[in-house]
Amino acid sequence: MIRKIKAVIFDMDGVITNTMPYHYQVWREIFHAEGIPVSKYEVYSREGQKGLNSVLEIFAKYGKKISLKEAKELLAKKENAFKKAAKTRFIPGSRSFIKKIHHQGFRLALVTGTSSHEINEILPAKLRDLFDVIVSGSDVTHGKPHPEPYQRALKALRITPQEAIVIENAPFGITSATKAGIFCIAMKTSLPASYLKKANTIVSDYHQLERYAHGSIGLKKS
Repeated sequence: MIRKIKAVIFDMDGVITNTMPYHYQVWREIFHAEGIPVSKYEVYSREGQKGLNSVLEIFAKYGKKISLKEAKELLAKKENAFKKAAKTRFIPGSRSFIKKIHHQGFRLALVTGTSSHEINEILPAKLRDLFDVIVSGSDVTHGKPHPEPYQRALKALRITPQEAIVIENAPFGITSATKAGIFCIAMKTSLPASYLKKANTIVSDYHQLERYAHGSIGLKKS
């Protein structure tokens, strides 16, 4: 059965850009300097969450105290380090898929926990301009896994949850999308399927996503 989809909503890190290894590298260095041996999963599973919340939650998990001011300073330190460390690399197939569905008339939205200035640093203008709506971590009160980011995207697109699909890659993003009532496709680009079970369906890569989209949302074959 083909769904009557008007819009496709993308997460960014791990879905469009292959930036999660850089996020982990920088977070690991930041937390280890504070005596916190943060694991790869603790970083990857929080992808999409507001950075300040990640700092506060991880400190609490390891029984360490940190003030809000100190947490903000630590986040600023991380963001500066990320700018220096990160390189713009893309998940294979992401750019061609985005261009294809844009050309076929689907509306596009980007919903990410990444701040607006980092989006501008990472995504080339030609790719950013294909998105009708961009919701960054700077735009929301509650980040993923709260549904607010995706609810904001729906409102800006002027569509119902049933008229969109979300492409995600991490548990918090999946929870955010499904709580907003949107059909969520998870990609195994960052984490194995065992961490993505709350998604409506799971695909391995953009090749498999395109085949699924052809059958479920009416995406035309090349």
